[in-house]
Amino acid sequence: MKILLVEDDDRIADSLAEALTDQHYAVDVAVDGLVGWQMVEAFNYDVLLLDVMLPKLDGISLCQRLRREGYSLPILLLTARDTSTDKVMGLDAGADDYVVKPFDLQELLARIRALLRRGNTTLPPVLECGQLCLNPSNHTVTYGGQILNLTPKEHALLELFLRNSRRVFSRSAILQQVWDSLDPPEEEAVKVHIKSIRQKLRGVGAAPDLIETVHGVGYRLKQNL
Repeated sequence: MKILLVEDDDRIADSLAEALTDQHYAVDVAVDGLVGWQMVEAFNYDVLLLDVMLPKLDGISLCQRLRREGYSLPILLLTARDTSTDKVMGLDAGADDYVVKPFDLQELLARIRALLRRGNTTLPPVLECGQLCLNPSNHTVTYGGQILNLTPKEHALLELFLRNSRRVFSRSAILQQVWDSLDPPEEEAVKVHIKSIRQKLRGVGAAPDLIETVHGVGYRLKQNL
């Protein structure tokens, strides 16, 4: 899952980006509202974390512009203002949720997970496909009850497939969803990670083609497991 964080306080941005990366999210950071707008135009994000007090284009104005232009990605406002008027203004601008600074990290992470679920109401809190099970809350992945020890990128890849179980992803689409937009690796990195996941799945008894290759198109999670 990919998050855009728009925050002009370097200390907050760095610590929050590190915490989100530790939770297996791909994170891009914008330092002002105008750059944030340009990045939303250029890349696809699953959640936008948006500071209210920003240079060049404030968070409320950016939120209004995004909704006016038809962007439906979940928006969570980060605000130092804790009055009802400020909260109402943010929600009326099109935000889905808000947290007040200084915020509790675990609460923020829980709100992000809730927004991801809200974006696809058919998804349960625990993602399952046959014997494959991924719990986004504690980052455990099991197959047939056996724990898979995955790297953060392998975990993010499996979560992408489980959240979009019928979709075929090209290598370029996977790079856009799982890696940072400003410093992505070559497409060969996707092939290497897919191969590693398949080997680990086979080690716990999964079918070799659980992640299947759609030749000339990309990869998808095999159905009817």
